[in-house]
Amino acid sequence: MLDVCLLGCGGMMPLPKRWLTALMTRYNGSTLLIDCGEGTQVAVKEKGWSFKPIDIICFTHYHGDHISGLPGLLLTMGNADRTEPLTLIGPKGLERVVNALRVIAPELPFELKFIEISGAEQILELNGYKITAFRVNHNVLCYGYTLEILRQGKFSPDRAKAKNIPLKLWSRLQKGENIEEEGVVYTPDMVLGPPRKGIKITYTTDTRPTESIVRNAAGSDLFICEGMYGEEDKAEKAKGYKHMTFREAAQMARDSGAAEMWLTHYSPSLVHPEEYMNQVRAIFPNAYPGKDGKSIDLNFEDD
Repeated sequence: MLDVCLLGCGGMMPLPKRWLTALMTRYNGSTLLIDCGEGTQVAVKEKGWSFKPIDIICFTHYHGDHISGLPGLLLTMGNADRTEPLTLIGPKGLERVVNALRVIAPELPFELKFIEISGAEQILELNGYKITAFRVNHNVLCYGYTLEILRQGKFSPDRAKAKNIPLKLWSRLQKGENIEEEGVVYTPDMVLGPPRKGIKITYTTDTRPTESIVRNAAGSDLFICEGMYGEEDKAEKAKGYKHMTFREAAQMARDSGAAEMWLTHYSPSLVHPEEYMNQVRAIFPNAYPGKDGKSIDLNFEDD
């Protein structure tokens, strides 16, 4: 099961009832954060989740509304006597940007590990997640992220018996281990069926529509997408500032074949995003306006 929470759905500046951009996921004891805008700590507390298990933070880009909450979060984690390393992922310049922010958080009792994304697309495998970072189209270097929990094929005792595989090796093969025993090599595919459907979510913000978004969001269980403006008359403004409208987000959700879409990263002038959902659902019916604390539990499909 993957827990997903949209901690903040505001863009540019925090509002009394809308925190800035942040998404948190929890899987198998590991917590991942995408972006960390001002107010993220409060949003986590309001949700009732914990800072301690956060071991990966991904950044889409380095505008203040996406990273300004990081120094305070690092201090809080340090004051909680954290000693485990924290992995930070982001576009080129990540280490330089974070070290500049750490002027107010110079001493931490845990190591920061930096992974700077290179190229148009990069795949990482960390803590049970397959993380795909893909370049989008903003006025600075910016990436979207797809998170996948892959699911291996079902274990077949009959196949193991038919191949005379020793019983003591079954559990190791089921865990994906290659084993050499008495000169014979045993591999997981000898006892596992074809891969089963896993869990997939895609998150993108601060961008114009791109082919990379549609391609990476293909088949997502949940597609969380920027909708900076709901008003039709702000389409040109969205183009000028390299953002998106609700309509454009809906078109990408439709084209990607995602199961569900949440809108996020609203302009401060967009007070009631729900007022524009009819036009969105005319294009992509299973669409919802994001709001702070909106969450979902995504489960593996039954066999």
